[in-house]
Amino acid sequence: MTGKVIRAEQLTKVYKGDLGRKPITALDDLDLEVVEGETYAFLGPNGAGKTTAIKLLTRLLHPTHGRIWIFDRPNTDPKSMASVGYLPEQPNLYAYLTGIEFLQFIARLFKLDARTRKQRIADLLERVGLHDQGNRLIKTYSRGMLQRLGMAQALVNDPQLLILDEPMSALDPIGRKELRDLILELKRRGKTVFFSSHILSDAEIVADRVAILKGGRLISSGKLDQLVGSQAASIEVTFAVAADQAPLSEWGIDGAVVQGRNAMVRLAREEDLPGLLRKVDERRGKLVSVIPVKKSLEDLFLSEIGR
Repeated sequence: MTGKVIRAEQLTKVYKGDLGRKPITALDDLDLEVVEGETYAFLGPNGAGKTTAIKLLTRLLHPTHGRIWIFDRPNTDPKSMASVGYLPEQPNLYAYLTGIEFLQFIARLFKLDARTRKQRIADLLERVGLHDQGNRLIKTYSRGMLQRLGMAQALVNDPQLLILDEPMSALDPIGRKELRDLILELKRRGKTVFFSSHILSDAEIVADRVAILKGGRLISSGKLDQLVGSQAASIEVTFAVAADQAPLSEWGIDGAVVQGRNAMVRLAREEDLPGLLRKVDERRGKLVSVIPVKKSLEDLFLSEIGR
């Protein structure tokens, strides 16, 4: 049976109010399990409690109530963190070190020998796309480069568990794809990745399971394919309209989106498709495509948050 890498029970964090203000419950009675080898997406709107939960998992905060285990050890045990890599939402790195010097510092904390340090740092800089930027001072790095270097430091100790807080937030589209590919590579190597994200399309590509938080409470969780389903949620029909045809408003077709001579209609029910195709044929339209559209993670997220 696959082991539980992260386990949290009744995890609660209440911030005391200052100057007579009421206490704020940032996380409320969270139960969570992450199993070995899976990629787990932790989702929610701003203020949902994602970063608070991650800081509790990594011992940067102490819970008001509840317990946490990492690799079946209480996370209060320093040994539980020996094989964990962590990337905060906004890495605050030493500005007057070079990228290589910073990674050497992190590697020494993990007591890696000189030969291993040199090889691993070279490999990591290559993997995060900074192979030719390692000798630059960190203060000259862009935000995206800081994010890449932060990812490299999270991998210095070759961890079995990666905890990443918004790892794609500062990256351009190329950087996001490279990070997705890296996460998938880590998964193939048997690593466990737990990450929060606002970028739902990226999360949908890499995640095995998802959890959605709202107002500090867990409102939905499970395997991604079970939550979004495999059946089509709608059907997109695109067709070309002949130049001498009447406007679509006279066709008896509702909700068409027109661009040039093409029109697109989204049908909520499959049984409406034959009727639409008849109308297109009667008006001498030319069918371009019929595409079943699955429910996406974004659809699920908006549905759950809007409840």
